[in-house]
Amino acid sequence: MKTKHIYVLLIAMGIVGCTSRDVYFKYTTINPTGWSQDSLYGFDVEITDTTSKYNVYINVRNNGNYPYQNLWLFLKQTQPTKLELKDSIEFYLADIRGKWLGSGMGAIHDMPVLYQQNVQFNKAGTYHYSIGQGMRDSLLVGINDIGMRIEKVNP
Repeated sequence: MKTKHIYVLLIAMGIVGCTSRDVYFKYTTINPTGWSQDSLYGFDVEITDTTSKYNVYINVRNNGNYPYQNLWLFLKQTQPTKLELKDSIEFYLADIRGKWLGSGMGAIHDMPVLYQQNVQFNKAGTYHYSIGQGMRDSLLVGINDIGMRIEKVNP
């Protein structure tokens, strides 16, 4: 009987995996001693479909040692044509009472932030994203991982 349940679970996981709209999803672990202002974390995204639209998310995993409510990030996108686009974003990891936003289990909280909505990549190839922290701390504690997720938008 248990074997039957395992097969059903594996089939269900396969169906879910095949229907995902994600074209890229990756986390990078931040140095456990803290995120230096000089440290950039990079993501290489291979885009083949230039006719679709995409949503781009930045994902942050923080722990209870993070000392602030908000987080500033500096982003740079290098396109296959070598064109560089720079941006900065601020978002909130906690509400005004200090309750962590996003989802979490125990001390780790995961916060996905919609960075770009309905964007179209004009050229096929590798898009490199680099992300740095923009807080005043030279060594920012409490951020465990930084991630990027890109999904196709349903037509």
